[in-house]
Amino acid sequence: MASRTPARRRQRSVRVTVAVTLMALATIAVIAALPTRSVTWLSAATVVALVLAWAALRMMWTEVLQSRRENAADRAATAAAYEDLFSQRAVEHAEFTSAMTERLASSQTTMRELEGALVAQQRRAATAEVRLADSNRRLDEARSQVSQLEGELTERQAELADALASWESEGGGGDDPAGLADFERRAQEALPGRHVGASKEHRTA
Repeated sequence: MASRTPARRRQRSVRVTVAVTLMALATIAVIAALPTRSVTWLSAATVVALVLAWAALRMMWTEVLQSRRENAADRAATAAAYEDLFSQRAVEHAEFTSAMTERLASSQTTMRELEGALVAQQRRAATAEVRLADSNRRLDEARSQVSQLEGELTERQAELADALASWESEGGGGDDPAGLADFERRAQEALPGRHVGASKEHRTA
């Protein structure tokens, strides 16, 4: 269209110039026939002026019609260009919307996965805390039991030592079976429910 524009302007200029020239010739013919006062010349000038005027009018009318057609074609081309541009923008908008929707869905999925992982870690941490508290409680109970057993052991060792000292002070000792039986009996009285065989073997040795 850009290559046709200069040619179209030249064509329009030629048509306008020819039309103006024809009107000028018609005017000159009428003005030239007036001084003669001849019916023949006046009639001929009138006919020539009418022919030239109609020819100029035809040329200008053709120019107007062609200008209208060209304007309509330009408007149609502009509308088609805007329609293509609108279609392209609509496709780009649809692609952008689809991409953003997919990204949003992916972000939401990732967020839910992270929230699930966080909840699972919190549950594991809570379970570990419960187990740690239970282990600490058991450890405290075991320590308490150990302390209690150590106290009982110390007390029974003292009772056993007292029983041994009492038996020796009463003349016990040697390999007398009766003496050993009497010491074992006293040890059992001092330590009820406990066997003192080890002490007896140590004493015998």
